[in-house]
Amino acid sequence: MSFPLLTATAALPAIGAVVTAAVPAAQRTAAKWLALLVSLATLALAITVLVRFDPDGDRYQLTESHSWIADFGVRYELGVDGIGVSLLALTALLIPFIILAGWHDADPLETGSKRWRPTQGFFALILAVEAMVIISFEATDVFLFYIFFEAMLIPMYFLIGGFGDRAHEHGEEAASTQRSYAAVKFLLYNLVGGLIMLAAVIGLYVVAGNFSLQEIAEARANGSLDMATNTERWLFLGFFFAFAVKAPLWPLHTWLPNAMGEATAPVAVLITAVVDKVGTFAMLRFCLQLFPEASKWATPAILVLALISIVYGALLAVGQRDIKRLVAYASISHFGFIIMGIFAMTSQGQSGATLYMVNHGISTAALMLVAGFLISRRGSRLIADYGGVQKVAPVLAGTFLIGGLATLSLPGLAPFVSEFLVLVGTFSRYPVIGIIATFGIVLAALYTLVLYQRTMTGPVKAEVSAMPDLRVRELVVVAPLIVLLIFLGVYPKPVTDIVNPAVKSTLSDVQKKDPQPEVEAAK
Repeated sequence: MSFPLLTATAALPAIGAVVTAAVPAAQRTAAKWLALLVSLATLALAITVLVRFDPDGDRYQLTESHSWIADFGVRYELGVDGIGVSLLALTALLIPFIILAGWHDADPLETGSKRWRPTQGFFALILAVEAMVIISFEATDVFLFYIFFEAMLIPMYFLIGGFGDRAHEHGEEAASTQRSYAAVKFLLYNLVGGLIMLAAVIGLYVVAGNFSLQEIAEARANGSLDMATNTERWLFLGFFFAFAVKAPLWPLHTWLPNAMGEATAPVAVLITAVVDKVGTFAMLRFCLQLFPEASKWATPAILVLALISIVYGALLAVGQRDIKRLVAYASISHFGFIIMGIFAMTSQGQSGATLYMVNHGISTAALMLVAGFLISRRGSRLIADYGGVQKVAPVLAGTFLIGGLATLSLPGLAPFVSEFLVLVGTFSRYPVIGIIATFGIVLAALYTLVLYQRTMTGPVKAEVSAMPDLRVRELVVVAPLIVLLIFLGVYPKPVTDIVNPAVKSTLSDVQKKDPQPEVEAAK
């Protein structure tokens, strides 16, 4: 039997989480290094998966299939397509940077603290989330996917509520209260979505008799499984609701600003750059493949919701006075673009949406992590507490600017290519939606440049006059992300070559073709 590479890629961080949590309380530094080494080894496995994946080969590759709960038709089935392997690689890439950026975030608040293994628990939880996200990108059994889709909520709950941001304008007690509120809100929103999805998963089993994504999709395609129209629509809505909460899509988004605002900067990156991608990925893998007719039926309403997310998120970002909440609302706007690209039902739109997931992960990580370094120096998340930072910490200000320019999709940086593809793909089928969505780009330029101007330029405030520039560890975190933003902005072909065949297969599932351009006959 061939080596189970996909299982190993998910199992390694899971085992690493257990071992890290078991490190003696006094060995905090050892726990940090262990978590970092495990994340780097997982990245090496992810690169192996990426190298072995053939974009022109079978749709699902490196597959594994074993009987699990035979009485209920549940199997342990794994496989990756071009979309899944891209997001798997993104996850494995970002986790080492998240760990390095949060190197001191879980240190005891004071010498001699009796808190139970705060450092070990923090890094163990990060590795646990990584394992669950990776297997979610690999699972081709619906029930297996559902288990890890829900299970990742538990470590995320503790990361938000137990290891939140210490920078709070009203002191530690208020910060603790806000962290608890944000963590509970995150958990409740996602649990409700998960429970509705569970009902739909059970309904799918009743209709199809198994949970295998590939078998059900093939049966739908060849006509051997014919769902009633209303049944398919209800099942679609059950799946989509859960994914829209995770994504998050307006009006199910309200948990995200609280969670990102109260979490540490690395955990905020884990939320929006890694965990939330499971929602948009699942729309492509499960909603469109399992329920093609219902997906087309729901498209107009979903596009309107995506458009509202784009404009609403950007407008609220403009009015924010909290740096981290501004990035959170900007992410809501960006997820609107991703969902719009998915349901535009064009090759450009879906390729752009998948590329956007990757590029948004990198750009948000760069901006939020630098923002975290800034906040840790000043001890405040409020924009008004900064000014003139570029004069005392030019490297920090420069990397913050590049991250911000990537967020507004400046040409030459990675998000521009994906946002352009989404808009072109949407405009070709829904021109009015595409035109209105471009307003989000204008607002992105506004909130990004205003944020930079208010924090980095102008007179140097006394509180930031002695602010140190980026340290070596922080440069190691930020520099590779900046390089990737520039490289993929100039040359996105390595990613698009991987995702395009998978997008073509997804469009085939919903029996959609790209609209032909209207060209006037030559006179």
